[in-house]
Amino acid sequence: METQQTKLLIVGGGPGGYVAAIRAAQLGIATTLIEGERLGGTCLNIGCIPSKALIHASEAFHQTCGYAGKSPLGIQVEAPRIDLAQTVRWKDGIVKRLTQGVAALLKKNNVTVIKGWARVIDGKTVEVQPADAAAPLRITCEHLLLATGSSEVALPGLPFGARVISSTQALSPTMLPKRLVVVGAGYIGLELGIVYRKLGAEVTVVEALERILPIYDDELVKPVAASLRKLGVQVQLGCRVQGLNAAGDAVQIANAKGEVSELPADQVLVAIGRTPRSQGFGLERLMLAMNGRAVTIDDQCRTSMRNVWAIGDIAGEPMLAHRAMAQGEMVAEIIAGKRRHFTPAAIAAVCFTDPEIVVAGLTPPQAERAGLDCIQASFPFAANGRAMTLEAGDGFVRVVARRDNHLIVGWQAVGVGVSELSTAFSHSLEMGACLEDVAGTIHAHPTLGEAVQEAALRALGHALHI
Repeated sequence: METQQTKLLIVGGGPGGYVAAIRAAQLGIATTLIEGERLGGTCLNIGCIPSKALIHASEAFHQTCGYAGKSPLGIQVEAPRIDLAQTVRWKDGIVKRLTQGVAALLKKNNVTVIKGWARVIDGKTVEVQPADAAAPLRITCEHLLLATGSSEVALPGLPFGARVISSTQALSPTMLPKRLVVVGAGYIGLELGIVYRKLGAEVTVVEALERILPIYDDELVKPVAASLRKLGVQVQLGCRVQGLNAAGDAVQIANAKGEVSELPADQVLVAIGRTPRSQGFGLERLMLAMNGRAVTIDDQCRTSMRNVWAIGDIAGEPMLAHRAMAQGEMVAEIIAGKRRHFTPAAIAAVCFTDPEIVVAGLTPPQAERAGLDCIQASFPFAANGRAMTLEAGDGFVRVVARRDNHLIVGWQAVGVGVSELSTAFSHSLEMGACLEDVAGTIHAHPTLGEAVQEAALRALGHALHI
C-alpha cells in the first residue's frame, strides 16, 4: 500500500475543513485534505447555499403571483408560472461556482486534496479509499483534524425513500408535489415548507412539541406564525408521526390524547434535525471522550487524544458553518505556534423563514436564567421608514443589556432581511459595547439598521421615533 506523509491531515472538506486547510497552508504547514464527496460539504452543496437560493426564487415567484391581482405598488402581470427545472439549474449553477472556487483556493495555497473515503487507523494514521476506485493509500500525519460534519436524522417509522424525502432531496425537486407534509417545525422544516408553499404546494407541518421553532422565545416566533397563517401553511402541533398509512398516500399522526388521524401526502419531508457524523469511518478506534455522538473538545478544539482535533458539527452544537470556519482557522494557527482560544462573546444564528429571525448573545429568558439583572427594549419595524418602503413593517429589533453598566449581552431581531443585521449584533457583543455606544453611533438613513440604534435609545429611555 502506498504511504504518504503530511504534517496536518484533515478529514472533511466542508466549511471548517477547507478553511483550516487554507489557513494552515498559508502558515507553511504541509496539509492534506480528504473529502469523499464534494468540496464545500453540506453547507455549499446541500444546505445553506442551495436552500437560500430556493428561498429567494420562491419569494420572487410568490411576489410575482401577488402582482397578478391588485397590488398597492401598482404592478400588474398576467398569470405567472415557474419553470422548476430551470430554477434548480440556476441553484446548481451557484453551488458549482462556489465549490469550484473552494477547489481553486485550495490549489492556490498548495493544499493536497484527495477525493476518497477515510478510515481512521490510529491518531496518526488514516487509510483512504480513493473515489476513482484506485488502490487504497495510507497517510501518516503529526496532527489529525476531524471535520466530518453532520448528517440528517431519520425517523424509524418514516425511512427515507419513495415518497419520504430528506432536506437534500427537497433542495432538488423534479416536480412540485400537490400536498407536502413536513415533519418537524424547526428552522429546516419551516424554511423548506415555506419554499414549497410559495411555489404552490399545499403544505402541512407536523411538530411533536406545542410550538414552532422551539429554540426561540415567543415574541420572536409570533411574526413567523402569523406569516404561516397568511401563507396558508397548516400547522399540527403536539402531534407525533406514526408512519404512512397502508396505502402509502397519507401520514398518520397522533395527538396528545392518542387520537389518530391522517394527513394526505404526495410527499413527506422529514426535517427533525441533524446529528454529528462520528460513525462509519473508524473513529471509535481512538476511544475519544464523547458527548453522545459528538466529540468532546476544549476551547482550542483539542480532543482527549494529543494532536487530534475536532471542529464544526462533529463537535456538537451549535451546528453552524461560521462556527466551523472560525474553529478551523484557529486550529491551523495553534498548530503553527500561535496562542489562540475559541472563546467568542457570541455566535449569531439566523433562521431564514419568512420573516427571518436572527439571534446573537442572550435572549431575555436566557439572561434571567443566568442570574443577570437586565433591561430590554424593542423597536418595531412598523416605525422604520425603510421597512415600510420594502412592505416589511412586521417584526422588531430587541436589545438586552445589563442594568448596572448597560453592557449589551444580547440582540434579537425578526423581520424581512434582518439576517444582514447579524454582523452589527456580533460586532457590538464582541467589542463589549454598551447601550450608549450604539445609541451614539450615527446610523445611515433610511436603513433597517436604524432600528438597532433606536432599540438602544429606547433601552436608555429616549427613543426618537416611537
